[in-house]
Amino acid sequence: MTSSADIAQMEFEEALRELEQIVKTLEEGKSPLKVAVDLYERGVLLKKHCDGILESLQLRVNQISSDKNGGVRLEQLEVES
Repeated sequence: MTSSADIAQMEFEEALRELEQIVKTLEEGKSPLKVAVDLYERGVLLKKHCDGILESLQLRVNQISSDKNGGVRLEQLEVES
């Protein structure tokens, strides 16, 4: 496992793989309590990191536009290939 400081540098897929492994390990229930708590805490940090990545990507996919009444709405960004 990498250190907590390294989580911020992880790509989404890497963080998700580690989070999945932590969940699997915790579900097995064979870890000592301290190890399980440490894994749980790391899992929370990994989840927050993944959520942050997804949120920033969602903002890139959506664009903000205004309607004729001056209101703001999100529209799907059309990407030309």
